[in-house]
Amino acid sequence: MSLNIYGETFTSRLLIGSALYPSPAVMQSAIRASGADIVTVSLRRQNSVSAGQDFWDLIKELGLRVLPNTAGCHSVKEAVTLAQMCREVFATDWIKLELIGDEYNLQPDPFALLEATKILLNDGFKVLPYCTDDLVLCQKLADSGCEVLMPWGAPIGTGKGLLNPYALKTIRERLPDMTLIVDAGLGLPSHACQALEIGYDGVLLNSAVAGAGSPETMASAFRAAVDAGRMSFEAVAMPEKEVAAPSTPTLGMPFWHQSQ
Repeated sequence: MSLNIYGETFTSRLLIGSALYPSPAVMQSAIRASGADIVTVSLRRQNSVSAGQDFWDLIKELGLRVLPNTAGCHSVKEAVTLAQMCREVFATDWIKLELIGDEYNLQPDPFALLEATKILLNDGFKVLPYCTDDLVLCQKLADSGCEVLMPWGAPIGTGKGLLNPYALKTIRERLPDMTLIVDAGLGLPSHACQALEIGYDGVLLNSAVAGAGSPETMASAFRAAVDAGRMSFEAVAMPEKEVAAPSTPTLGMPFWHQSQ
């Protein structure tokens, strides 16, 4: 089954960012190698009109669905204003809502995030909120009308993977019909595989690919890991056991004894 985001379906379950690459050419190459159908972009990375247009032209060449974000915002007003600007510039009502509450670990502000989400939903946006792995927050975001949630695996850019698998599994179990995407903190393809194995619908990452020695190769590795994780989830893993169990049955096998 394909990834579903606000009624649109996509083949790839990997969403990828467009920041931090060593060059525009490497960015394009890595994003293509990832097989992603969706790329995230931010207005805040553009320092001039000409630079912004050049970047936008590169993104359009990829032919992917664009997901603007509100990276760097610290207040509801700032996030809402930037989201409205993104809608005009990128011609989309999709928005990845980021609203930072702590400068040290870049943790989302749960109270401001919920407030901004409600405002943007009422304004016609299709909001994909970046949040922590807090179940109550996720439930409230879902109750507000979000159809997609993006809880973190770990703080942005840390590469630590899924720090709290239990919390992520709980969200998955309690919100069975919600599209859930692990966003932030993934550093290795195995981290992405783990997220898909526990039932998440996709992953969004940037630093793990852009910061790799070979971004294109790492993007390909994440592409394979996401596919493997989803197949593993659909296959339904064997139950864990506390004791060893032989893979070869002993019934009917010959045995020897020493004669006296």
